[in-house]
Amino acid sequence: MILGIIAIDADGVLLNYNDAYAVAWQRAFGAYPDLQNRGAYWAKERWKVEHLTGSRLKHFRSYFDESFWSSLPAYDGAIDACIRLKRAGYDLVCVTAMDPRFRQAREINLRNLGFPIERVFCTAGIDGPISPKARTLAAIAPVAFVDDYLPYMRGIPASIHAALIMRDPSGSPNIGSDLALVHSRHTCLAEFVDWWVTQAHVGSLSGS
Repeated sequence: MILGIIAIDADGVLLNYNDAYAVAWQRAFGAYPDLQNRGAYWAKERWKVEHLTGSRLKHFRSYFDESFWSSLPAYDGAIDACIRLKRAGYDLVCVTAMDPRFRQAREINLRNLGFPIERVFCTAGIDGPISPKARTLAAIAPVAFVDDYLPYMRGIPASIHAALIMRDPSGSPNIGSDLALVHSRHTCLAEFVDWWVTQAHVGSLSGS
């Protein structure tokens, strides 16, 4: 029996974009960057890298290609967490803010890692009073949405359980009055799943 859909963000929840960023830097400039702040939310603050402009920035961005988007590493425990949700009776989809040109690369990445996720929905990534993911989530109507970026909780249907992953606190955007939009907070996806699938929560939270 299918209990419902759970929508999950990719970068910062399923996939470790910050570590992949360092690999892209190495590919572009020939040296793996030194770690600057292990707890930094943003990749540019996590790694000791120069501020890029002009032609060097364009050169670096060229490495965020199909090869990059199809090869991000999974967070520890994320694959197993998704398998547990699937076995518990949920269908899983990925709702990610990225250029739709790379949707197939993202699907390949998730499939090759072993995530039981069949569909990837790409949305815009611009902050505003309404999340760029809100319309897609309204159409999918999941029972829960898991993301690591608080502004993407703005304007999503109240019937969807909004679970925020509170990763990497240094420079995190996950602060302020928008926290009132969130139904639960977790340090990682595995922790969310531990909490969600317990017998005490399955019945009561599915309709929250």
